[in-house]
Amino acid sequence: MMTNQQALQRLKSDILMRGLSPSTQKVYLRQVRLFLEQSKRPIEELDETDARSYLERMVAESGLAPKTINQYVCAIRFFFAVTLNRYMNYLQFPHMKVPKKLPGIMTRDEVAQLISRTVNVKHRALLLIAYGSGLRINELAVLKTADIDSKSMRVSVHLGKGQKDRYTILSESALHTLRDYWRAYRPKSPEGYLFPGSKNIGHISDDAVYHAVKLAASRAGITANVTPHTLRHCFATHLLEDGYSLLQIKEMLGHASIQSTMIYLRLSNNTSDVTSPADNLPEMCEDCAYD
Repeated sequence: MMTNQQALQRLKSDILMRGLSPSTQKVYLRQVRLFLEQSKRPIEELDETDARSYLERMVAESGLAPKTINQYVCAIRFFFAVTLNRYMNYLQFPHMKVPKKLPGIMTRDEVAQLISRTVNVKHRALLLIAYGSGLRINELAVLKTADIDSKSMRVSVHLGKGQKDRYTILSESALHTLRDYWRAYRPKSPEGYLFPGSKNIGHISDDAVYHAVKLAASRAGITANVTPHTLRHCFATHLLEDGYSLLQIKEMLGHASIQSTMIYLRLSNNTSDVTSPADNLPEMCEDCAYD
């Protein structure tokens, strides 16, 4: 009889064999562990009825967002289909419809305030790279000194989302601030990380990057929810407003599909040079107005 621990160890092996990301491994292991802990039957007897009951309970009682519930669905599908090698009717485990809300972005003035009010030069460098290059938080954390190419003004992103390498731009302001940061901190990471972790062990954590952005927003008096990913959205939106193509932005962001990049069409201020047809009507009779 397979124990929960044995099942989770095999699940971890299956994830590693397929080259899935560490974040996927973490999510799947946590969510399958919860499923097994709450199930009342041996693993050998579990079927789609058990999985469906568990997911229904999550939807009804947990208050989790649809996106999070969908992660549970993916994890349990993988567990049954791959780890347990059992057939499941996937129609019984549909993905929940996720509301398509537009992400919040900042104006250019707000971004300038965010960065200018940041006193710590390390934090300022983090913010300028995040905004100026459009990096994801985990991509920013693992940057190495060798990834900064001041000659071609590019940043190398290694094994980003989808395990893909890419290049994005390096801003002049970020480069100047990085040089100030380097002179002030002289980071000594054995692995060559640009932003080492505590005591130069590993790289800076995602939480530390998140905290730096939150602290900067607080100092700048910005009350909206600002995260490192907000700066990535601002990067793409402001580039689009400056006339750069969706294809260029897609490549710099590392999107797999142009559909992901098209959201910035809805975020950009594309009405600034548009005249409403109501302002081009022939002169209306003033006597008829507001009768």
